[in-house]
Amino acid sequence: MARRKQQQYPPWAVAVVIVFCLIIGAVSALRGQNQPKAAQTADVQSGSTLVYFLDVGQGDCELIRLKTGENILIDSGTGETAKKLENYLKELGVQKIDYLIATHPHADHIGGMAQVVKSFEIGKIYMPKIPDNQVPTTSTYENLLKAIDQKGLKITAAKGGMTIMDSGGEKLTIFAPNSEKYTELNSYSVVTKLTCGGKSFLFTGDAQADSEKQMIGKGYDLKSDVLKCGHHGSSTSTSAAFLKAVAPGAAIISCGVNNDYGHPDKAVVSRLQKAGVTIYRTDQQDTILASCDEKTIQFTTNQKSVIK
Repeated sequence: MARRKQQQYPPWAVAVVIVFCLIIGAVSALRGQNQPKAAQTADVQSGSTLVYFLDVGQGDCELIRLKTGENILIDSGTGETAKKLENYLKELGVQKIDYLIATHPHADHIGGMAQVVKSFEIGKIYMPKIPDNQVPTTSTYENLLKAIDQKGLKITAAKGGMTIMDSGGEKLTIFAPNSEKYTELNSYSVVTKLTCGGKSFLFTGDAQADSEKQMIGKGYDLKSDVLKCGHHGSSTSTSAAFLKAVAPGAAIISCGVNNDYGHPDKAVVSRLQKAGVTIYRTDQQDTILASCDEKTIQFTTNQKSVIK
C-alpha cells in the first residue's frame, strides 16, 4: 500500500499557531497572578506579625498571629457573638489557639471563650487568680471553667513579670496583675506586652488606675507604640501618668456603638488627643488590623466585623 504524502503547512500558518499559543500562555500567567489570594495572605503572615482588634461590640477581643504561625487570643467578646467569633477565626484559617488569655472574668471579655475552647485546639491558658470570696458565680464563668476541665486543660495563673513566649523576634510578657487582692475584678486584668523587633503593643484588658500605678512602680518597660486602652476608654483607666509612661503613637478603643456606659470617656479621648496619639475605635472603624514588620506598623481599618 502506498504511503500518503505528509501534509505540509505554509510558514504563515505555523506562525499563527505559535502566536496563539504564546497568547494563551500569557493569559494563564496573568490569571495565576490574580488568583492566589490565600498565598498572598500567607506571604504577609510569614513576613509580619498581625494584630486584629476585633469588633465584638461592647467587649474586648484581640487576635495575634505570630510570624511563627502561632496564634494568641486575648479575650473573646460576649456570649452573643460566641458562634460568630468561632466562624470568624475559622475564616482567617485559625485551627489552634496556642496561647489563650482571659484578662478577667467579666462576660464582655470571656463571653465567647467557652465556645473557643470547645471548637479549637488549645495550647496554654492564662487567667488571673481571683480570691475565693470574689470568684464570680455567673454561668458564663462557670461554663468556661467546665469547658476547660472537659478538655483536660490546665490554667496558668498570670502574674506580673512572667514571660508567655519568646521566639527571639517576637515576645509576649505579662505586666499585671501585681497584687493578690484588688477591690474590683477589673483590676485583676492580665496586662501583656507584645514586642515585635523594634515595635510593641500593650494590651490592658480592663486594668484600672490602681493596677496602672503598680505597673509604673514596678519599673516595667511600658513604652509601647500601640496601646489598647483599658476598660473600653473608661475614666477608670488610661490615667495621665500611665499614658505618659506608655507614650504610644496609636491607641485602640474597643467599645460598642452608642453603648449604655458612655464609653469612651470624653476626658480620656481628650487626654489622648492632647498627647498627639492617633485614636482608632471599633465602634467607628469596625475591626482594626495592625501589621508589624518589626520596623513599622501599618493600620487597616473597616475590616470585617464580628457582630455584623
